Amino acid sequence: MRTRNKIPDWGLHLMILPGLVMIVLFSYLPMAGLSIGFQNFIPTKGLFGSDWIGFDNFEYVFTMPDTANVIRNTIIIAVFKMAAGLVVPIIVALLLNEVAKMFYKRIIQTIIYLPHFLSWIILSGILIDVLSPSTGIVNQFLSIFGIKPIFFLGTPEWFRPSLVVSDVWKEFGFSTIVYLAALTSINPALYEAAEMDGAGRWKQTWHITLPGMAPIVILLSTLSLGNILNAGFDQVFNLYSPVVYETGDIIDTYVYRLGLINFQFGIATAVGLFKSVVSFILISASYILAYRFANYRIF
Repeated sequence: MRTRNKIPDWGLHLMILPGLVMIVLFSYLPMAGLSIGFQNFIPTKGLFGSDWIGFDNFEYVFTMPDTANVIRNTIIIAVFKMAAGLVVPIIVALLLNEVAKMFYKRIIQTIIYLPHFLSWIILSGILIDVLSPSTGIVNQFLSIFGIKPIFFLGTPEWFRPSLVVSDVWKEFGFSTIVYLAALTSINPALYEAAEMDGAGRWKQTWHITLPGMAPIVILLSTLSLGNILNAGFDQVFNLYSPVVYETGDIIDTYVYRLGLINFQFGIATAVGLFKSVVSFILISASYILAYRFANYRIF
């Protein structure tokens, strides 16, 4: 019996071999490039010919005037995205759960889920037209109430809210489906017992629905802590401009400009490595919190 069981086990383990090869080729081998952060990197000399300068690039990064502002922008944008991305899907899921007709429920789910499949390149073009101060439908609607045109993507104080709202619009449909799936796991007998006790819809939502959703809410909230330094490169890169760098420039776009536009490869790598180390610490902490509060574990 032992000999028969070993053959299918090896076959199953071999199935992960292509995935491991891909991870080694595209995730681990490129990590050799992190050495650029400790070098005065010159492309013509390569990794092995450039001079080693230790932590000079890191010291220079933290003395640059833009670094603190970029880190602050990244954290603020990411935190607001996390908060809005948590609250809005829960509210929509609760409202959808009250829709009795399954036909209308599925139509609404499909409509709010569609933006999730569109890239930020396509959505940025739509947003630029919709939020245009001269021809955008949003400003035309605001003009009905006598409000002057707002340059949402060209004004520093309006750029962050525009990022948060557009990110929620793109992703809340996907999160809503996750919460709707969590609602199906709640025992219907609890609602029947609550009705017999005279509890209305609001009391049922407060005492049964929300506690039933609590484990998945805690799990998604704690896991999202690991992305606090990921404010969304694709979105910001396609929507921002130099006039909103003050409030919209994040670590990823900063690294892009330093490395690929200003050719400061060593400094750009140092910034990226700093972000990776902090993100690793946050992801580890969020995993521990998810295990403690939601009993979630991978290993």
